[in-house]
Amino acid sequence: MYFRSQKKLQSEVSLSESIETDKDGNALYLMDIVGVDDTMLKDLQDREDQIAVGRLVRECLTEREAQIISERYGLGGRVPQTQRQIAERCGISRSYVSRIEKRALQKLQEAMGER
Repeated sequence: MYFRSQKKLQSEVSLSESIETDKDGNALYLMDIVGVDDTMLKDLQDREDQIAVGRLVRECLTEREAQIISERYGLGGRVPQTQRQIAERCGISRSYVSRIEKRALQKLQEAMGER
């Protein structure tokens, strides 16, 4: 029984298994050779999208709209806030923040459609 179970494990390989050593004596592991998910292209695209949205917020929105969108969605490294938090800080109603946000998002959507 023991030999049968060991036979099944013969085809299994560990990623941390050493394959060989280089000329300096450092071990080369299987995980060093096996590819990992490359997210560089996605990261670059996300970064470009963030820059584009930031530029559109500055170019297309009024100062108040830009401020509310930036605070609401955490642009520029801010922590996203609720409409209620923004309303209290600005001294306006939550529903007014909602209307400003909706109008600003429509402007941004139109501007993105044009580009």
